[in-house]
Amino acid sequence: MHVARIVVALAVTITNAFPAAAQHRAPDGVTINEEGQPQYSTFSLCAIDPATGQSGAAVTTRVPFVGRAVPWVRAGIGAVCTQASTMVEYGVRGLDLMAQGVEPSAAIAQLLKDDEARESRQLGMIDMKGRAAAHTGKGNGDWAGSRQGVNYTVQANIMVGPEVVEAVARTFESTEGTGMPLAERMILAMEAGQAKGGDRRWGNLQSAAIKVADPNDPGRGNDHITLAIEVGEHAEPVGELKRIYYTTQRRLGYRTFSRIEGPDVVELKRMLHTLGYWRPTLAAFPDAPAVNAQRNQELRKNDPAAFEKVQAEARRLSSDYQRDFGQYDAEAIAAVDKFRQDKSLTYAGNPPGLVDERLVTALRAAYLEKRKAKP
Repeated sequence: MHVARIVVALAVTITNAFPAAAQHRAPDGVTINEEGQPQYSTFSLCAIDPATGQSGAAVTTRVPFVGRAVPWVRAGIGAVCTQASTMVEYGVRGLDLMAQGVEPSAAIAQLLKDDEARESRQLGMIDMKGRAAAHTGKGNGDWAGSRQGVNYTVQANIMVGPEVVEAVARTFESTEGTGMPLAERMILAMEAGQAKGGDRRWGNLQSAAIKVADPNDPGRGNDHITLAIEVGEHAEPVGELKRIYYTTQRRLGYRTFSRIEGPDVVELKRMLHTLGYWRPTLAAFPDAPAVNAQRNQELRKNDPAAFEKVQAEARRLSSDYQRDFGQYDAEAIAAVDKFRQDKSLTYAGNPPGLVDERLVTALRAAYLEKRKAKP
C-alpha cells in the first residue's frame, strides 16, 4: 500500500476541474493535486476475449505516462482502469476482489464505500465472465460517462462529448467474432475514439498504453502479461501504439511490399556474377535489349505493320530480360546470402537475402576491385 501511494505521488496529473493554484508538477512532468493524487482525465477500455481467455486494458489521455497508473490486468481474472482522480491502489485491489469471485459492480461499491473522494473517481472493471461495471463520480469534468457491452466497458471524462465513448464501443463491437486478436480490437477501438476528438484538453502532452494478460502465456516474467506497450509521450499516441503493435507482432499492414524488380536488381546480379556468386557459368552478363529509336520512328511513319511487329518483339525481349536479370528471385537471394557469409556480414535477426547498406558497400567495393584487376 505504501508503494502504491508513492506511485500515486509520482505518476499524477491534474485536470481542468482543479484551480491552477492547486496544481503541482511531479519530476516526470505529470501534475498532482493538493492531496497528492493523480488526476487521469482520459478514456479507457477494459475487455476480455472468452475464446482465448485474455483480458486487456487500454487507455489514452492528454497527460504523459498514463500507463503507470490507469490500466491493470491479471490473467484469468479480468481488467481494471482507475482514472479521473486516480487511486492507483484500486487497480490491484479491484483485481483481488474479482479473484475472490466478487463481481465488478459489487467490487466497485466495496472500493468506494469509505472513499470520501469517490465523486472525483472514475473506475471501469470487467471479469472473465464478461460482467462489467463502471463508476463515474459527479465531480468528473464534462463530458464524463461510460458504456458497457458484451465483453467490454469503456469510460471517459473531460471528453469532447459522448461520441468518443460511442465510437470506442461501436468499433469494438464491430470486430466481435472476427478472430482478430483482442489487443488489435482494443487498439482499433481506441483509435476510433481518438478520431472523434478524445480528451478535450488539446495542447497538453499525450500518452497511451495497453496491457493484455493471457493465462496460456507466462510472459517474460511469469506474470502472464503477454503484451504491454506504453507510449509515454507522443503527438499521436494511439497511432504510435498501433504502429508499435503492428510492427512488433509483424501484422499485415506494418510494412508495404511487392515483388522486387528493376535496374537496381540488374546491377546487383551483375556485381554478383562478376564476383562468381550468381550464375558463374554464364559467359558474360548481357546488357538490356537495345532500342533503335531512329529506326522505330522511320518504321512508324513508313510501315506501321512492321513497326508493330518490332514493338512486340522488343516487349518480349524486355520481358525476358527482366525475368532473368531484373527480378530478385530465389537464385539471387542465395547468392546474396553466400556473399554475406563469406564477408562476415551475417548477423542474428537478418532475413534471407537482406540487401542493406552494409551489403551494398561491401559488394560495390569487391566488384570495383575485381573490375580493376581485369586486364
